[in-house]
Amino acid sequence: MKRALAALGLACAAAHALAGSLPPRGCDRRVDVSAAQQDRLLRFAAAVRSALATAGTPAALIARSGTDLSRFELRYSHAAIALAEGLDSPWAVRQLYYDCTEQQPRLFDQGLAGFIVGSDDPTVGYIRLLLPPPDAAAALAGAALDRPLALGLLNARYSANAYPFSTTYQNCNQWVAELMAAAVAGTRTREDAQAWLRGAGYAPQAVHASPWLMLAGRFVPWLHFHDHPEALLNAGQVQTSLPDSLEAFALQRWPTARRIELCHGPQGIVQREGGAALADGCAPAPGDRVTTWH
Repeated sequence: MKRALAALGLACAAAHALAGSLPPRGCDRRVDVSAAQQDRLLRFAAAVRSALATAGTPAALIARSGTDLSRFELRYSHAAIALAEGLDSPWAVRQLYYDCTEQQPRLFDQGLAGFIVGSDDPTVGYIRLLLPPPDAAAALAGAALDRPLALGLLNARYSANAYPFSTTYQNCNQWVAELMAAAVAGTRTREDAQAWLRGAGYAPQAVHASPWLMLAGRFVPWLHFHDHPEALLNAGQVQTSLPDSLEAFALQRWPTARRIELCHGPQGIVQREGGAALADGCAPAPGDRVTTWH
């Protein structure tokens, strides 16, 4: 049953990695990473940090390909806010993480490298950056660094598939959505943030949920369905916040935002600004910036 949630790819779990170790993926498994793979991941993190530093913005929306979502035709599972300064290191990431040990969501600050290695696949991985225009980026940074605000938007009850217009539960991507509302509209409560998001046209695309997945909600402590509209569930649909929905909404609000996507794969590191999404397998296309492994 727990693998059902892993397949859906929405668990922002396990923020208890020790310094120098790799974080667990989900609440019940780890991915072994060789020394060579860890070296490549760190080099990939350096490339992402360079792209952020070159952009000259105080904050960015960042998403990673954490859990494999390919069966849902989705690449990204976990979104957060990357900040140029104000945390322990340049371009560290502020996010909601689910603490598997204590079964509680936490506000968790993590170095960029630690964020990037949180993937099920150490051989191929993707990072997507959305860089808002200057005024919007400054407002987003201000909201993210306002710790009372950030904590005030953190719900005490976590659900990996939380419905985006209910305050009963929350997932990691929904926390980012509500922080965006605070940055744009000045909201300070979850209720006001969700009301503004709905009014502003935030509408996460629903994903198909098979009956066995909904059955898993009876057994998995971080998967719930009773906050969802019955009509959607009867249609086999689950609407929840995902990085793609966050990016679509951000581009609606900030059409001049820059979009940068990077990946690492067998051929090296590929970077693309704008245009279509990078290819599966991190295969480069003409015009991409490619850094080969040595």
